[in-house]
Amino acid sequence: MASHTLTADIVLRGGLVIDGDGGPARAADVALAGDAIVAVGPGLTAPGAREIDVSGLVVAPGFIDVHTHDDLICITQPDMVAKISQGVTTVITGNCGISAPLLRFSETVDEPFNLLGAREDFAYDTFAAYRRAIEAAAPRVNVAALVGHSTLRVLCLDDIERPASPAEREKMDALLRDALAEGALGLSSGVFYAPAWAADVEELQALAKTVAEAGGVYTAHIRDEREGIIEALKEAFAVAEPSQAPLILSHHKCAGVRNWGRAAETLGLIDQTRQRQPVHLDCYPYTAGSTIIRPDLADGEVEILVNWSEPHPEMAGRTLASIAEAWGLTQAQAAERLMPGGASYFQMAEDDMRAILSHPCCMVGSDGLPHDKRPHPRLWGAFPRVLGHYARDQKLLSLEAAVRKMTSLAADTFGLKDRGRVAPGLKADLTVFDPDTIIDESTYENPTRPASGVALVFVNGALAWRDGAPEGERTGRFLRR
Repeated sequence: MASHTLTADIVLRGGLVIDGDGGPARAADVALAGDAIVAVGPGLTAPGAREIDVSGLVVAPGFIDVHTHDDLICITQPDMVAKISQGVTTVITGNCGISAPLLRFSETVDEPFNLLGAREDFAYDTFAAYRRAIEAAAPRVNVAALVGHSTLRVLCLDDIERPASPAEREKMDALLRDALAEGALGLSSGVFYAPAWAADVEELQALAKTVAEAGGVYTAHIRDEREGIIEALKEAFAVAEPSQAPLILSHHKCAGVRNWGRAAETLGLIDQTRQRQPVHLDCYPYTAGSTIIRPDLADGEVEILVNWSEPHPEMAGRTLASIAEAWGLTQAQAAERLMPGGASYFQMAEDDMRAILSHPCCMVGSDGLPHDKRPHPRLWGAFPRVLGHYARDQKLLSLEAAVRKMTSLAADTFGLKDRGRVAPGLKADLTVFDPDTIIDESTYENPTRPASGVALVFVNGALAWRDGAPEGERTGRFLRR
C-alpha cells in the first residue's frame, strides 16, 4: 500500500498489530489524532507527529475488564493502578447485583455491599450524580456501569426476605429506567447473596424485560455454582429468555470438590441454550474465587485463605483450617467468628477453568475486590496471566484469541460501540505489550505486585501508563450505553 501523508499526533511505529477481531497479528504502524485512531498500516507518514518505536511489541486494543467491583475506587483512587498496569483501559462496574449508586448507610455497610467501599464512599443519590462524580474524578481508565438488582431490592422493599410485590417491582423498575436513561449498561443480579436470595424468577424477568427494551444487557451471578449449578443456570436462562435480554453469566465456574469435572456439562448446556437466546460468560484465570467470609462455604474440603477480618485483622493471610485448629473450632465456627471479612476459596479444578476460559463466548473479567486489604491476586494480574501463562506458555489458546476475549468480544457483548478494536475511526484505547515477557507478578502471598511486560497504555488517545508507572493526565471517561 502506498503511504499517504496523514495528520496525526502520535504514530506507533514498527509494532505487531493484533486488532482484536481474532485474526492473525500483522506488522503495521498505528496513527492517533485526538482521542481516535486515524490509520493502521505499514509505512504511515505523518509530518510533525510524535513517533514512538514499538518494534518487537504488540499493539492491541485496550483491555476491557467486564467484571469489576470498582464502583467507588474509580472515584476515591482514580489512578486505578491495579487496572491500568495490566493494560485495562475500561472497567465495567456494578456486578453481582451489588452496585454503589443510590445506596447510603447510616452506620456500618451491610454485606455484601462492604466489598465496594467504606460508609462515607456511598454518596450518590441518583445514577446521574454517580456519573457526574466519575466525570469529575476523571479516572485513569474508562468506566461503564451496571445497576445492581440487590441494590434495587434494598432501596424498594421493606422486607428483603420475600419476593417483591407488584408495587415494589414498579418502584425497582422506575429506578432501573432512570439509570438506563442516564447511560447504565444494564442490570446485574446476584441471587447468591442474602439481599436477593428471596427474589423469584418473575421479579427478575420484569426487570430483564426493561433492560432488553432499552438495548442493555443482563449479567447474573447465579444462585449456586456448586452442586446445584445446572438448576441455577436454568434459572438464569429463564429470567432472560422471554425478553431475549442478552445474558452474561458472571465468573462461570464449577465450584466445590464434588463439582470438579463438570465444565463439559455446563458449557454443553450453555451452547444448547445459545441456540434460542443470547448467552455469554466471563471468567478469571485462577482456581480460587474470592468473596465475603461465609460459614456455609467452609465445607472442610477446599482450602480457604483469609484475606481480611474486621474482628480479627491479625488473621489475614492465614488459612481458615489453621485458624480453626488454633481456636479449637470447626472451620464453619471459625468463619462465623471472623465475620465480617473476606477470603479466597480454592474451589475450582484447573481443567474446568481452562475449558471455560477457552470457550469462544467467554470474556475475561478480573472480579477483583479493590477494597480488600489483602486482595486476591486477580485484581492486579488477570489479564497478563491469560496472555503470558495461558496463551504463550501453556498454549491453551493463541495470543490473538486471548486478545479477542479481552477486547472486541467484550465491546460487542456490552454494546461499547467505538472500542475494542485497532481500526480507524475507533477510540484510541491501546495496550502495547511485550509478548515474550508479559506475565502476572501478583501472588496470594504478595497480591499487589504490578504485572511485567506492559510497555505503554493509551486511554482516549493520551498516554496513561509507561514502563511501570502512570503517565500524564488522567483521561478516562464515563461510557454511556
